[in-house]
Amino acid sequence: MKCVVCHGEQIQMSDVREELKIANDIVYVPVKVPVCQTCGERYYDRRTVRLLEEIELQARQGRSELEEVGKVFLHK
Repeated sequence: MKCVVCHGEQIQMSDVREELKIANDIVYVPVKVPVCQTCGERYYDRRTVRLLEEIELQARQGRSELEEVGKVFLHK
């Protein structure tokens, strides 16, 4: 498989954190996906996309178990 962005040939399965924005919050979801080692392009299969969509839906509805790991502050 060649990367569609940089045409590199070094695509490997990697553990990544996908970022979902829910209102003013960010939910990190660990997933394992193919990643181009040259440019960083990620490739998602249908199963992974469906998983991310389901997690996002549950988080928006307040039905997911999330662990708070930090806080972000905005200086006014």
